[in-house]
Amino acid sequence: MSYEEYLQWAGEDIHAEWVDGEVIVHMPPTDLHQATLGFLHILLGLFVQFFKRGRLLLAPFEMRLLPGRSSREPDILFVSNEHLERLTEERLVGPADLVVEIISDDSVQRDRRDKFKEYRTAGIREYWIIDPRASKRRADFFRLTEDGDYELFATEDDERVASLVLPGFWLRPAWLWQASDLEPFAAFCEMAGLPAEVMAQMRQQIEVGFKQS
Repeated sequence: MSYEEYLQWAGEDIHAEWVDGEVIVHMPPTDLHQATLGFLHILLGLFVQFFKRGRLLLAPFEMRLLPGRSSREPDILFVSNEHLERLTEERLVGPADLVVEIISDDSVQRDRRDKFKEYRTAGIREYWIIDPRASKRRADFFRLTEDGDYELFATEDDERVASLVLPGFWLRPAWLWQASDLEPFAAFCEMAGLPAEVMAQMRQQIEVGFKQS
């Protein structure tokens, strides 16, 4: 179907993507996928909000990547302050600065091959591919070079991975395999060098916010 037909067809409850006239409907996410997504969302979200770096968004939110060719809904996308003009209420028109995709059984080829090529062509500055499945536990962190290619700058074997798109942000890949049990606020405080008392205050403020919402 055409892109316009896709927009009319797709609803808020459908997680799908449009590529070269073809609609790709995603399978429902697993608990492990959601745990990893939730951990990274909180960790990245705390950093982006605390240091006012830009906007962080979760799927399903459309990224109109290559006009006439593809419309994707990454698991996580970050838009820096410098590129907020690309963001509308309905979608991101153009590339995000950072995209995170969390691999599921049905998305290996899509994330590692198809999206890799599209994100590189569109100029997404960092692309993180996280595979939390127990048989894999692999993390690949790619960075766009000056000649427009992706270079692998870190993997799950690194003790710490620092982002250039988010200066000051780093994570331990080992945290990703503990996403179901690890306290993301504790990870954030370690990353930001904040004392435990600050973590307790932040947790209390968030709990108050949830009760008021």
